[in-house]
Amino acid sequence: MKKRILTEKQMGRFAAFLEEEEKSKNTIEKYLRDIRAFSAYCKGEYVTKEKVINYKNHLISQNYAPRSINSMLGALNSLFSFLEWTDCRVKFIKIQRQIYCPEEKELTREEYIRLVNTAKQKKNERLSLILQTICGTGIRVSELQYITVESVQNGEAKVSLKGKTRLVFIVCELQKKLLRYAAVQKIKSGAIFITRNGKPISRTNIWREMKRLCVQAGVNPQKVFPHNLRHLFARTFYGIEKDIAKLADILGHSSINTTRIYIVTTGFEHRRRMEKLRLVL
Repeated sequence: MKKRILTEKQMGRFAAFLEEEEKSKNTIEKYLRDIRAFSAYCKGEYVTKEKVINYKNHLISQNYAPRSINSMLGALNSLFSFLEWTDCRVKFIKIQRQIYCPEEKELTREEYIRLVNTAKQKKNERLSLILQTICGTGIRVSELQYITVESVQNGEAKVSLKGKTRLVFIVCELQKKLLRYAAVQKIKSGAIFITRNGKPISRTNIWREMKRLCVQAGVNPQKVFPHNLRHLFARTFYGIEKDIAKLADILGHSSINTTRIYIVTTGFEHRRRMEKLRLVL
């Protein structure tokens, strides 16, 4: 058996490789975070397939969501391929496709409106517009940096992420609001959502402000995070257009299977549709 110990030097080389592969900064940070968690679990012991399987079972016992576990294993498998430790790679957990999502975790349109209105009432125009920009365009929170004065004036933002580039359209009403906000804040060019120092606002700050807002708006904190706004956009778009391929393009998904996750309805909606079948006589 080969004696392999995971070191910071190896992780550094892997990070450099990911940069060469043009992975985003957030993706690289996420991979390294997952790898370091495994390294801490190993406690300096040799890395073996048995050790990786034990770690996989450990994550299951800690009640991590299956998708989260697979994401962590994906980071490890990528590392092992890079280090040519292919015999250490493990299989993912098989996940049955969800037919509906828990209502307590999915943000509703009414709750979204309440959040936006509460942000306005609290005189937090920036947060109100961040909510409306993410939900009104379907962009990721990490893509807010591409919402610039210039892109808003053109009515479309050119977003480059994960090695892909796509155009994101900005509807007229959102255009007006963003340009009015930029004028009041005296932002003449570049990113619109910035800090006092002129730097693009971080996802951590946005998350923190949203959590504070959900308490003020009386919305379940488990529902309030930026990605749920993207989900709400996806469900609303699909409810009108019924075009999953077009939606995948808008969201920047490489696979329609990823898009399917976004348009899963709540248990209440699923039950209502089942009732409509009227097959129980």
